[in-house]
Amino acid sequence: MAGFRPSSSGLSALRPEAFGVDPGGARMARIRRSPHFKDGVFQNPGGEARTRPSGSPWDFAKLYFDKEQRVRRSPLGDIPVHATTYADLARPAATGLRVTWLGHSSVLVEIDGHRVLFDPVWGERCSPFPFAGPRRLHPVPLPLAALGRVDVVVISHDHYDHLDMPTIKALAATDTLFAVPLGVGAHLEHWGVPAGRLRELDWHEATEVGGLTLTATPARHFCGRGLRNTQHTLWASWAVAGDEHRVYHSGDTGYFDGFEDIGADHGPFDVTMIQLGAYAEFWPDIHMTPAEAVRAHLDLQGGAPGGVLLPIHWGTFNLAPHPWAEPGEWTKDAAGEAGQAVAFPRPGEPFEPAGELPGEAWWRAVSQPIAHPWRRPRIARGVAETSKGDLDLAGER
Repeated sequence: MAGFRPSSSGLSALRPEAFGVDPGGARMARIRRSPHFKDGVFQNPGGEARTRPSGSPWDFAKLYFDKEQRVRRSPLGDIPVHATTYADLARPAATGLRVTWLGHSSVLVEIDGHRVLFDPVWGERCSPFPFAGPRRLHPVPLPLAALGRVDVVVISHDHYDHLDMPTIKALAATDTLFAVPLGVGAHLEHWGVPAGRLRELDWHEATEVGGLTLTATPARHFCGRGLRNTQHTLWASWAVAGDEHRVYHSGDTGYFDGFEDIGADHGPFDVTMIQLGAYAEFWPDIHMTPAEAVRAHLDLQGGAPGGVLLPIHWGTFNLAPHPWAEPGEWTKDAAGEAGQAVAFPRPGEPFEPAGELPGEAWWRAVSQPIAHPWRRPRIARGVAETSKGDLDLAGER
């Protein structure tokens, strides 16, 4: 049975290889020295975050499995994938910075002559099993090999929709480096990545790759791949600085007041890639709504419009009760009210933040109209005025 191996307990039960392994030895000793590791687990900024659905399990199940809602959580037709080619990506970026959203949180960033690949997931399912779990709603825009040279692969955390074993194994056969949060390196070594090609960082630590500085920055989320979640691997957002440009990738995170500090220390950013899908009132601490994502973008930019927001973590997998097209539609509204530049590329469509931005609401052609079930956030130009109450997802559905 490919992909399975005996469990460490020595029993006959089989353990999927995709579960990875827990950190141990010198790696675990380093984790215990981290100022963010207390009481045997990594701690979130702003205190404990709810990582499992709150409220009644019946209410969650009723919403998630409602027939009408299930229809709305998938596109009505084929998602328009941009036919990117190796030749497209082989041409140098005219402005020195080009971004290609490859679906969900996977993004190729070509920055000042270097190529950074964030959270690459080429698998058909974000799951440890090939026969179960959320399946892609659109094909990958191009084969992994067609990306060409990648200088560094950056991983935000070890959840299946961000850390995909088959993709990592394919990249392990190249000479690329990997920048990962503390503990995550154990999974990669288990899957064949040599220790010498790993850069494993705690929050606020940085590493140099060629002419780039990559810094692991805080996020408000959690971790885990196996049946027993030890919370021994860190989650992170990332700031990447080149000679001329700076970019930010949020990974997965709830809204917290640390975005301003990240912007002050590492910004301003030419583009922020911010998670704004798979939110729900059942887990408000660990994922952001579109309004919160726009607010985070403004925090990162010092409260004034600047740079380009690229929405990520939506459109590719069905991971929450909200309608499939809702993140795109509501981000368009929230960014418009803030007077903020936002890019809406089709999966696989390259763009340069300093050039013409893709702005067509392409999802409307393959989705039902999106309603606005809660009060729209008040986001003034340059200043995020939205209160926490305005961002509450507990409105009518």
